Amino acid sequence: MNKTPMTARGAQRLREELQRRKTEDRPRITAAIAEARAHGDLKENAEYHAAREQQSFNEGRIADIEGKLSNAEIIDVTKIDAGGKIIFGATVELCNVASDDEVEYRIVGEDEADIKAGLVSVNSPVARALIGKSAGDTAVVNAPGGEIEYEILAVRYE
Repeated sequence: MNKTPMTARGAQRLREELQRRKTEDRPRITAAIAEARAHGDLKENAEYHAAREQQSFNEGRIADIEGKLSNAEIIDVTKIDAGGKIIFGATVELCNVASDDEVEYRIVGEDEADIKAGLVSVNSPVARALIGKSAGDTAVVNAPGGEIEYEILAVRYE
């Protein structure tokens, strides 16, 4: 199987979620199932069915996280000398040439992406246009709404 790139920060967040799901959520759900079972008839017991559904979701998420972590290639960008070039894990400050709007993105793995938090997937059009460029360069992003030209203001590795 191919390894999936993931930032050290993203891997840590997944480990924390996994720990919480195993040590807090799993016992709470198990107790809820036991309590609902004590109410009697399971066929018409909505609490029981809801708790079982929660358990199924939680166990599925645990398996999903374990799979992602076992398949992850964790990259700590602070330990890489990229010579000022934009690489996976870099934080980039950009200025939209047409509108003068400034944005900041961190290039992360597919599972970590959250555009509202400024985290863009390494496979996104924005990241593909930026990889390999340096501060002062311009990048043209082929977005669904058309081409967007950005000036790269700064590149940080944090």
